Amino acid sequence: MNVLVGCEYSGAVRDAFARKGHFAMSCDLLPTESPGPHFQGDIFDAIELGGWDLLITHPDCTYLTSSAEWAYGDGPYHQRVKPDTLVGAARRQAREDALEFVRRLFAAPIKRKCLENPRGAIGSKIRKASQWIQPYEYGHDASKITGLWLDGLPPLIPTKRINGRMVEWPAGSGRFVERWANQTDSGQNNLTPGNDRWKDRARTYAGWAAAMAEQWGCY
Repeated sequence: MNVLVGCEYSGAVRDAFARKGHFAMSCDLLPTESPGPHFQGDIFDAIELGGWDLLITHPDCTYLTSSAEWAYGDGPYHQRVKPDTLVGAARRQAREDALEFVRRLFAAPIKRKCLENPRGAIGSKIRKASQWIQPYEYGHDASKITGLWLDGLPPLIPTKRINGRMVEWPAGSGRFVERWANQTDSGQNNLTPGNDRWKDRARTYAGWAAAMAEQWGCY
């Protein structure tokens, strides 16, 4: 198969398919983090090269996710707004631009497609996800519910469940819930803030990439 992996600088999905003997090329505005076929530029220019059997994309979720919904209003805001944070009309326009980008990906002339994103505007504004997956279903001690929008592909089948630690939450409630290594007891992500935090959160889990290559590479 000829596989194009859009909006990917890590090479995780690209390399998983390459290990299965397929030709796979990643594409992103950023350079790739690992050696391998990579198109640095516009994903639609890469699509126009033609000959692709499968398209997998990971569009930037900044304005697609359901987080920071407060920032789409016109204020006043309940918290201090960082100087580089879009709010109000500018943020609403950024979301519309992001949704149009997704619509163009859905319309790409490639028979088999997968688009990956968290809960948010795609499901409410365009169409519901085909399935929801978790890292802990594919061999990772982590929780990060993520949607897959599929065309011409079957849903992924979980490969290995990692059980979380049991914690009482809220404390003293007598109610126990599962938590994984990337979560605090309350369930919030505990990734340390920093300049590369967005990169760390955007990387595809190796278990997901391996499952895609194994299950869709022979479809």
